[in-house]
Amino acid sequence: MWRHVNGYSVGFSIGLLMVSALLISCEKKEESGNWKTTPYSLEIPLHFPDKLNILDDNPLTVEGVKLGRFLFYDGRLSGRVQHDSLMSCGSCHVQQYNFKPGIGNPAFTNGMPSGINGSPTAHAALPLINLVWNSNGYTWNGGVHPVFDNKYGGNLESIVIETIMHAHELAGDTSIVNSLFQNTPGYPELFYDAFGSRTVTTDRIAKAIAQFIRTLISSNSRFDQYMRGEIQLTSDELAGFILFTTEEGADCFHCHGSSGNPLFTTNLFYNNGKDVDFIDLLDRYSVTGLESDKGAYKATTLRNIAVSGPYMHDGRFRTLDEVIDFYAHQVQMSDYVSPLMHHALSGGNQLSPSEKQQLKAFLNSLTDEEFLNNPKFSAPQEFPDGKTYQDVRGKY
Repeated sequence: MWRHVNGYSVGFSIGLLMVSALLISCEKKEESGNWKTTPYSLEIPLHFPDKLNILDDNPLTVEGVKLGRFLFYDGRLSGRVQHDSLMSCGSCHVQQYNFKPGIGNPAFTNGMPSGINGSPTAHAALPLINLVWNSNGYTWNGGVHPVFDNKYGGNLESIVIETIMHAHELAGDTSIVNSLFQNTPGYPELFYDAFGSRTVTTDRIAKAIAQFIRTLISSNSRFDQYMRGEIQLTSDELAGFILFTTEEGADCFHCHGSSGNPLFTTNLFYNNGKDVDFIDLLDRYSVTGLESDKGAYKATTLRNIAVSGPYMHDGRFRTLDEVIDFYAHQVQMSDYVSPLMHHALSGGNQLSPSEKQQLKAFLNSLTDEEFLNNPKFSAPQEFPDGKTYQDVRGKY
């Protein structure tokens, strides 16, 4: 079922001598040329694409992914050490909510994230899953892309750097962050294992976290098991699947894919008829300058969509039922609506109450409980310096 891709006082004096000897030993270790990493065997699910978005200068390694997982969940990534000032990637990207903040998260209002200083982010958070297959740009408008992002490079690594520095997110100073981890016991050795140097740099932090994120693969929902011939779907789930994949039905598949696209997203950008006035300055048009991109945003993956609320770029819908009702009756026609929105002129696909429940049943079948509870992706219980997750997670 899987293919493997390798990747990617006297006491004081004695203590001082021991530390010095250790440092010399580590330096010699670095200079010896014996440093070597272990390729990470990324499990590629059957029928998933072969083309992976992994940078040539940041292949997946066991050591890099291990370090990245620690850094992803370590609240000291904000460059601070006080408990209430700790914030990490994992603060907003929570595994049980498909690596989004989550409607049920008490740290945020209505599942909409805010930065360490209390400032709301520009848009709702996106899920961090199956991103190893995304080559069409990150964020809701796709502005983080090699073609458009000249500052940091336009890849997952650049998102990490921007997250650390952005005033609406961790609001950190990279030099302080680097120094903090440089002086945290256990981390320099992990950086050596991953990159052949004990020196902590922003580039290496970004590369390690990006490696970990690229391993976050979801592929074992009920629908996946059905496609592999392992189980049968219910009659409602099957009817919902037919609605999903037909233009005369719910007409979802153009933007979110079908059984032929296991990612359940094209990773492209569409104006789906949410608005007729476009006041958000961060839509796809803000990136490309194309009139046709006004009001367009990324079609997010529908995998684990049942636990991914709130929905849309601004989090306007709290529940899946609200989303289904929107596409059924509330679509607004404008000059910029995507031509793939075939029911825009009639205000939506006009699903009946029973059809809505069938579509919802199918969408619920895309929930991957194994992924949402996989211990490989969860927070480590102990960090390199012996602190627990509760110690380093802060108030989030």
